[in-house]
Amino acid sequence: MGIRESDGYNAAMPLARRDFARIGILGGGQLGQMMMLAGIPLGFQFGILTPSRDDPAARLALHHEPGALDDDAAIHRLVSWADVTTYEIEHVNTDALQAAENAGGLILPRPALLGTINDKLEQKRVLQAAGIPVPGIAVQPQSYPIVQKLRRGGYDGRGVKILRDDRDRPLDGASYCEELVEFERELAVIVARSTSGETTTYPVVEMEFDADANICARVIAPARIEPSQETSAREVALAAVEALDGVGVLAVELFLARDGQILVNEIAPRPHNSGHLTIEACATSQFEQHLRAITGLPLGETALRSAAVMVNVLGDSGACGRPRLPAIDRLLERPGVHLHWYGKTEVRPYRKMGHVTVVADDLDDALTTAQEILPETRVTGGADDR
Repeated sequence: MGIRESDGYNAAMPLARRDFARIGILGGGQLGQMMMLAGIPLGFQFGILTPSRDDPAARLALHHEPGALDDDAAIHRLVSWADVTTYEIEHVNTDALQAAENAGGLILPRPALLGTINDKLEQKRVLQAAGIPVPGIAVQPQSYPIVQKLRRGGYDGRGVKILRDDRDRPLDGASYCEELVEFERELAVIVARSTSGETTTYPVVEMEFDADANICARVIAPARIEPSQETSAREVALAAVEALDGVGVLAVELFLARDGQILVNEIAPRPHNSGHLTIEACATSQFEQHLRAITGLPLGETALRSAAVMVNVLGDSGACGRPRLPAIDRLLERPGVHLHWYGKTEVRPYRKMGHVTVVADDLDDALTTAQEILPETRVTGGADDR
C-alpha cells in the first residue's frame, strides 16, 4: 500500500510527470548536496532551507531559504515553494512540518514518521509493537552493563553511553536504556519505498566504527555474512520501514548478534552514510532512489556492480580552520578510488569532510586499497590565506 488518497495525496500522479518537480530540502549539508547532484540530470529543481550560503548544498540550489531548521516561517516558505519537500537531517521542527502538511504541503517522509523516529524510545516501541526484533529496552537500568541513549538529538555517536556499573555518570537529559548487544558485526540496509508502495532494498553493508570518535569510519559491500543472514537482514529492514509507513529512502542500522539474531539498532529517515558507496557501486544511487521514491517514479536497480569500500574523510584529531587534504594527489593516482569532497569551509576533529569509495572486482582488493589510503584521507587545517 502506498500513501492513502484519504490523506490528501494523489499517488496516481507522479510529481516528475507534471513537468519537472521542484524539490525542497530541509538542511544544507552533504546529503542535500549529493541529492541534488543525483537529481539535476533528471530535471529536478532544488530549493533548500539552511542558515548559511557556505553550506555544501547551497552552491547547487536554485532557491535558498535562509533560516534555522526550527524556523516555522522559513519552513512554511520552503514547503510552499516546492512540489514536494524532504530533509537531509532529522533535527527539524516537526510541529512546523505538521502544520505545513495540514495546510496542503507534501512532505516526505511524513512529519508524523519523523516525529516517531526523532524520539528513539518511541521509535523502538513502535518497532517492538510491530514484531520487529530490537534490543531489550527499559526506562531505567535493570542491570549492568547497559546502553544509555538520549531520546532526542543524538547524532554521529553523540547521545549514547555504555554504563558499566552504577558508578558511571549517566548522560544528562531525557533518556532510556537498551540491552548491551554482543554482536559480531554492525550492518545496514538501505530501503526504498515509493509513494505507490513499490519497495526495494540494497544489498546489506557492513559498518566499522572509529573507536576514538565513535563514528562510522568505513562501510564494506557486500557485507561479509552468510546468504541466509543477508536474506534475514533485508527482510527485517523492509518490515521495519513498512511498520513505520516510511516513504523515500530510509537506512536501517542492524546488529548481527553473536547468537545469530538480526536486531534493529536505529533507523534514519533519509539517505545515509552507509549508502554513499551506491554512487559508484550500484546502477541507481541511494540519492537518486530517494528522489524517485518521493516523486512516484519507478524505483531503480539496486544490485551491486562491484565490490566497494567507503572510507569517511575525517578531520584530524587536532584540526581546525580552513580544511586541507594534503595527500589528494596520491589519493587520486590510485585506480578505483573516487573522492567526494563536501566543500565545508571549516574543519574540526573527526568532522566528516568528505568520503572516498574504492571499487574493485574483488572485495579483498578493495579492502587492501582502502587500508592503504587511510593516511591520505586525514584532513588538516590552517589559516584562511586565500
